Amino acid sequence: MVSASVAPEKSSVTNAFQDTNSKIQDSTSPQTSNPPSTPSKKKSMLSWLPCCSSIAGNSKDQKTVTERRLRANDRAYNSQFKYADNLIKTSKYNAITFVPRNLTEQFTRIANAYFLILMILQFIPQISSISWYSTAVPLFIVLAFSAIKDGYDDVQRHISDRRVNGRKSYVVRNGTLCEEEWSNVKVGDVIRMMSNQFVAADLLLISTSEPHGMCYIETMELDGETNLKTRGAMTNTASMGDDLDLITKFDGEIVCEPPNNKLDKFQGKLIWQNQEFGITNENILLRGCILKNTRWCYGVVVFAGKDTKLMMNSGKTKLKRTSLDRFLNILIMGIVLFLIAMCLICTILCGVWEYTTGRYFTIYLPWDDVVPSPEEKGARQIALIAFLMFFSYIILLNTVVPISLYVSVEIIRFIHSLWINYDQQMYYENGEKSVAAKAHTTTLNEELGQVQYVFSDKTGTLTRNIMTFNKCTINGISYGDVYDKKGNVLEVNDKSKPIDFTWNPMSETSFMFYDQNLVDATKRKVPEVCMFWRLLALCHTVMPEREKGQLIYQAQSPDEAALTSAARNFGYVFRARTPQSITIEVMGQEETYELLCILDFNNERKRMSVIVRDNQGKIRLYCKGADMMIMQRIKSTTPSILRDSTTTHLADFANIGLRTLCLAYKDIDSRYYEDWSNRHHQASLAMENRDAKLDEISEEIEKDMTLIGATAIEDKLQDGVPEAIARLSEANIKIWVLTGDKTETAINIAYSCRLLTDETREIVVIDAQTEPEVEVQLKDTRNTFENILRTPTSPGTKPHIDIQTIHEDSEFTSSGSARSMDRNIKSPVDLENLEHQDGNGGVALVINGDSLAFALGARLERTFLEVACMCTAVICCRVTPLQKAQVVDLVKRNKKAVTLSIGDGANDVSMIKTAHIGVGISGQEGMQAVLASDYSVGQFKYLERLLLVHGRWSYIRMAKFLRYFFYKNFAFTLTNFWYSFFCGYSAQTVFDAVLIACYNLFFTALPVLAMGSLDQDVDDAYSLRYPKLYLPGQFNLFFNMRIFIYSVLDGMFSSLVIFFVPYGAFYNAASSSGKDLDDYASLAFTTFTALIVVVTGQIAFDTYYWTAINHFVIWGSLVLYFFVVFLIYEWLPMSWVLKTSSSISYGVVYKTMVTPHFWFSILMVSVVLLLPVMLNRFFWLDTHPSFADRLRVRRKMGKSATKEEKKPQFKRTAATKRSMRGSLRSGYAFSHSQGFGELILKGKLFKNVEQLRGRGSGSKIHPQDDAKPPLLSSVPKDFQGSSTNPPMSLPIGEHNLNVNTEDWSHSENRPSYVKEAPTPYQGIILRGDGQRVRPIPKIITEEFEQQPDVIIERM
Repeated sequence: MVSASVAPEKSSVTNAFQDTNSKIQDSTSPQTSNPPSTPSKKKSMLSWLPCCSSIAGNSKDQKTVTERRLRANDRAYNSQFKYADNLIKTSKYNAITFVPRNLTEQFTRIANAYFLILMILQFIPQISSISWYSTAVPLFIVLAFSAIKDGYDDVQRHISDRRVNGRKSYVVRNGTLCEEEWSNVKVGDVIRMMSNQFVAADLLLISTSEPHGMCYIETMELDGETNLKTRGAMTNTASMGDDLDLITKFDGEIVCEPPNNKLDKFQGKLIWQNQEFGITNENILLRGCILKNTRWCYGVVVFAGKDTKLMMNSGKTKLKRTSLDRFLNILIMGIVLFLIAMCLICTILCGVWEYTTGRYFTIYLPWDDVVPSPEEKGARQIALIAFLMFFSYIILLNTVVPISLYVSVEIIRFIHSLWINYDQQMYYENGEKSVAAKAHTTTLNEELGQVQYVFSDKTGTLTRNIMTFNKCTINGISYGDVYDKKGNVLEVNDKSKPIDFTWNPMSETSFMFYDQNLVDATKRKVPEVCMFWRLLALCHTVMPEREKGQLIYQAQSPDEAALTSAARNFGYVFRARTPQSITIEVMGQEETYELLCILDFNNERKRMSVIVRDNQGKIRLYCKGADMMIMQRIKSTTPSILRDSTTTHLADFANIGLRTLCLAYKDIDSRYYEDWSNRHHQASLAMENRDAKLDEISEEIEKDMTLIGATAIEDKLQDGVPEAIARLSEANIKIWVLTGDKTETAINIAYSCRLLTDETREIVVIDAQTEPEVEVQLKDTRNTFENILRTPTSPGTKPHIDIQTIHEDSEFTSSGSARSMDRNIKSPVDLENLEHQDGNGGVALVINGDSLAFALGARLERTFLEVACMCTAVICCRVTPLQKAQVVDLVKRNKKAVTLSIGDGANDVSMIKTAHIGVGISGQEGMQAVLASDYSVGQFKYLERLLLVHGRWSYIRMAKFLRYFFYKNFAFTLTNFWYSFFCGYSAQTVFDAVLIACYNLFFTALPVLAMGSLDQDVDDAYSLRYPKLYLPGQFNLFFNMRIFIYSVLDGMFSSLVIFFVPYGAFYNAASSSGKDLDDYASLAFTTFTALIVVVTGQIAFDTYYWTAINHFVIWGSLVLYFFVVFLIYEWLPMSWVLKTSSSISYGVVYKTMVTPHFWFSILMVSVVLLLPVMLNRFFWLDTHPSFADRLRVRRKMGKSATKEEKKPQFKRTAATKRSMRGSLRSGYAFSHSQGFGELILKGKLFKNVEQLRGRGSGSKIHPQDDAKPPLLSSVPKDFQGSSTNPPMSLPIGEHNLNVNTEDWSHSENRPSYVKEAPTPYQGIILRGDGQRVRPIPKIITEEFEQQPDVIIERM
């Protein structure tokens, strides 16, 4: 570990955490100063800041440079900078601003503004031919409905904000702990946190309850990972411990980078006691983390509220509108232009008619009083009349853009949301955590049916982040499969009976294994099997702990936890460790090994080793790692049959998606080890190329090992993930996985969940570290993909994985393929055959975060997008939350496609907000993603039903609704336009005003609402069984400009027929009694009746799915119409109707319906308009049926989708192995991070007092006992352990240690090695000289009364 001291005159930051610890433990290590800066260019004092480094020396730009400067426990000093407080606000409105702000937002919609202007015009009596309330009432309903919905959504945001801001924290003030809500925490405050609490803000850690100032955090809210991570306080501040007096007096000044969204980097310095100490990310606790296995810690608030890295990564909440909404805005503008054109035509013709005819009949048709000097009857008066008539026609023909359209759209969307919320097949049963699917918005439902790109998180979304030991191979023999009597492999399912491990008292009830052969081999003590389990019990960095009397393991990665747990259940129990020893229990017999060295894992080594000495003094190296690393380092004399069988088993495990590790060991001569250990120690002190020298010395000892076998663990997928991804892929939905995991892990999971399949023709990994290298890789990949996609596949084609690596230190170049793999590739079939289409292979791209940072730059983003869009799958590894959002935004900006993001953690919030549609999973990683999402589901598998069923139905229903709505309103409105040619262009309506008001509200509203809410072309089973049904929505085939123009033309033609057929029938007509039928009332009633009959018949033809509701509203609308006209025109007293516009038509129903002219008109209109529609439907259904048409016929024939041949259920079994194989794919994946081995050897992870003692191999450590020693005895200065490593000694000065508080007053409760009575000082804070300071504050002791744990003592 390199230690860099800071020269007094310089302010460059060093790694203080590493520096100060190195000084304590190795005071003799040489110190080096930072390299001097270039003499020709003086560096800025703030040049270490990322935001300042690029502009250092530029005086002009330096004025804009910001830094954060704060002082602990000094609110007055910090207040001058006006830093953001810790209040989180996601709501938009309050009680005062709701009405004006919401109305402002609503009137930004073109339609609402249009109807507002129209309503104002209707208040002018000179131009209004229709009452103002006919527009005002519907407009009010629309605004009220939207306002209620927006208000409800904002109330939920307020509730969420209050829940978060109301969390309690303890702030140190004047030597006491004051309870404060999170919202009242300020920058510079020192707060105390307890175990299992969320971190309130971004903090500089200053002291903890654990030795060496260590603490453990869970970052699943940030990066989705559930494994624990360590953070450490600087030694200078860690010595304050839990002393509130010292913490209150702490006045360190922090100078650091300004707020930013980089989760893994932090640069700053602490100025305290006239010294400067560097601050790195290892000293920072971020908001959103959870404190784990640490009783308490103190931290100084550096960033609060919106400045925290979590909130900086959350992105801005944007108002989301569907593509249909945007298209509707364009259509509305077009319709308005069409309306203006019609009004101009009528205006011009009005002027012509008034000039040629009207001015001569002013006695019979007088002009309005607003016309000046009407007696002149000149051009000036006629121009004014025509001008006023323009606005009259605007009002008369406004129904071509009816406000009821938006009311109906909102109602239908609301009903679609209810279908999602109450879908029982999307209800996730999980005990107390059961959750239903929920639509958090009502505006995006139809867009669910148009998705082309899905961006998914991995951990917690596709996987559960739960590892289970599944299979293994030992000495060439594979274990884990279950066979029947005939030797056939049986599928393991919920009904399979697991092995009974009750013979092992240390077994875990949650552990499941099904192959009895491995248990038998373990009990027979087969040497290779024993070596296998012993390696798993020794070679790891797991820490044993005690919880409620049970031995539990705290692992840095879930992989290690699964392997150590497997060894435990098979009788090889890892019991305890110290910095110098490891204790295991083998079939009830305790074995203690001296821990000599840990060669830790890193991304380049892809392996880890431990070197131990047993009781007989024999030294052995145990190693586990990637197969490509271990196989190259085993003995050349290894039998080929063992090598080949192990390789074959590894490939079999990889093919079914298991994560594999290869195991080997090596016996080491003691003299050689002493020489090697000295050289290893010298390499660890090197000031230059230390990592390279350590890797070289490790490489030397990790050679000529003996192969033991391999493990195969399963990263458990969410239920139904492979099937869901397979069906979504069939629906032409491209799935991109954006994850923070390593490349190997992501690829492994991609195969497991069928994102990458046997038919994938090429997989390219981009992992360059510089922009020129990334550019070369992307362009080379583009050429490769173009050649592959141009070349037809054949069964003999051999796809391969091409790892594009062009680093200077790599043994491969971009010109060659690193690995290749034969697969059984099926020939592509014609896409038109939608019923039977096999996998088309395709290509896939894998890119890591470093390369992605360059690929998302302005110069390369189009190239990257071009390459990625060629792929059927894209996997982005090691990406930050911001990069996730940038990838989504790149596709959203440049592709005319609907994007959807799905995730379950706070690290997914930004991409959820960026995508057109955001889906949150109500998982175990908190609720941030759900709160930021548009829809939430319990598991990823429900996304399939959300898109293929609800999304598709919503799109089809909305498209049919809009087609019909525009048709019926053009047919209704243009009838008035044709009548203008016969009424002197006076803006007189052909229909009764009462019937006009009822047309869109009663007579045609319910049928179209029923169709838009209930209609379905095929049922949900067929929608899931045939994903190709989803394709029309992606290309917007059901409602586009062509469909709209067709609907308009259909409506125009219908209006012509509806007006002119009755007009011709009643022209100069007379009844049989000789009465004249050529009157306005008869024409108006007949025309409106024909309109109602035609539009009702049209919707009957458009309805595919008939329910009782459809029958009731369609036929009921006809009945309602006739009931209304009879009521108004016949049944009501004349005195009631006399003062209304309906009085002119009183008695017209009986008078007209008894004439043959009426029935002839209705029949003629129906035949002309409905018969062609019916014939057209039958023609296309018979000659060119759509895929949905054929499925409907199949359903009517009684064939159920569930009885057809089903899609294969993808399982991780041998049944899914490839039929052809060349070179084999590695299943290596290990989510382990570097550094834990060093922490173990230096004793920084140990809580137990006994674990801090440097004991020899003969010591007995029992963390599984019910308690820990109550007191700490000092470590003798002359103590020498048997390990070659120096014994652990306590740091100079005060230090915090954990001591158990369990009741040992009775001897039977004490462990065997504890004989003394409990200390009288339990619960007291002591100084090093033995003086009592004070009892533990009551607020703390009350919290610990609930959970017997450790208390605090001071050395």
